[in-house]
Amino acid sequence: MSGTVAVPGTPPGCERVAYVLIHREDAAFSDTYGGGGNVVGLDCHLVRPSSVPSKRVLVFMHPTGGGMYLPIIPGLAAAGHHVIWANSRYRGTDSALIMEKVVADLGAVIADARDRLGYEQVVLAGWSGGGSLSAYYQSVAMRGSGIADTPAGDTYEVPADRLPAADALLMLAAHISRHGTLTEWMDASITDEARPFDRDPTLNLYDSANPNQPPYEAAFVERYRAAQVDRNRRITGWVQEQLAAVRASDEPFAERAFVVHGTMADPRWLDPTIDPSERRPGWCFLGDPKVVNDGPVGLARFSTLRSWLSQWSIDHARGDAQRSLADVSQPVLVVGNTADDACTPSHTHRLYGAIPHDLKRLHEVQGATHYYTGQNGRQHLAEAIGVIGDFLDDMLPA
Repeated sequence: MSGTVAVPGTPPGCERVAYVLIHREDAAFSDTYGGGGNVVGLDCHLVRPSSVPSKRVLVFMHPTGGGMYLPIIPGLAAAGHHVIWANSRYRGTDSALIMEKVVADLGAVIADARDRLGYEQVVLAGWSGGGSLSAYYQSVAMRGSGIADTPAGDTYEVPADRLPAADALLMLAAHISRHGTLTEWMDASITDEARPFDRDPTLNLYDSANPNQPPYEAAFVERYRAAQVDRNRRITGWVQEQLAAVRASDEPFAERAFVVHGTMADPRWLDPTIDPSERRPGWCFLGDPKVVNDGPVGLARFSTLRSWLSQWSIDHARGDAQRSLADVSQPVLVVGNTADDACTPSHTHRLYGAIPHDLKRLHEVQGATHYYTGQNGRQHLAEAIGVIGDFLDDMLPA
């Protein structure tokens, strides 16, 4: 470890220890910048009370990382918890992300927390997109067979002993999956990926000439949802064709990058009667959904063939929290926010309903947004942290 670092975002009486975790794997090429094909470096922050030891640690990881300064991290530490935020190898970019490799990264962090840092209990804390990752990880760990390949059919072997199971699971402001969320957000008016700005006006949510305006009729929503699934599958079909051509060439490990336009056009953002909640109409967690729809930071905006199959394909990606939770026997807490402008209440309830046992608890923070911002954000955050503490005290005494 590099030692204690006094930085903003570390509450009084706590310390933030930044460290880099290195693990190695056999790889024909590197799909992240630098490091070499077989060296993986994960930057991690351990945030904890300076003088309060614990045998339990909460481990956060998001597929694309960057959350070590989220309010909940120092908030949990100030409440007496030891917390690790670990960035996957794909911190800041998901254009080439392979979810199975993120699972391997998370396994390395959990093993290190137990073996080197000496924690006896590890709690997986899945925030937002980290929820489906955590559930997927725990499912793989519980099945005990490790990882053999990726959805693209590439060999990627991670033995079971490198994927130790966690002792409990927290699903915090989480969605069901990256591929499921993308599909629910996709612009169904794009019917030809080669001409992404020639859009069907009867499906274009942002076209004032569209006769279908909010509040939307049920028949329109049903048609729109079906068109979103069809679009995801059309892209997947094209990806499979391209990947087959690559593999038939003299460079079978080559990749192809592509752009996906129109990925923030969920009718929910414009019609608050769909998946009703306290969220702000005409808004999403990234801002104005019409702008985000074709902006540079939309989900899946930039992708590769293999990443699409592992991360975004509704029929091939494996990081599905609802399916994964069926394998989880450990205690699970689901915390949702009723004004969440990213992960709406239906996601919260689908996650809770997928847990097959009684060692579970559901709590919704009334009026809270995705990041606990706004006038009552501090109170909302404090409520969520209190619920987490009570759950762990009851289910997993430290």
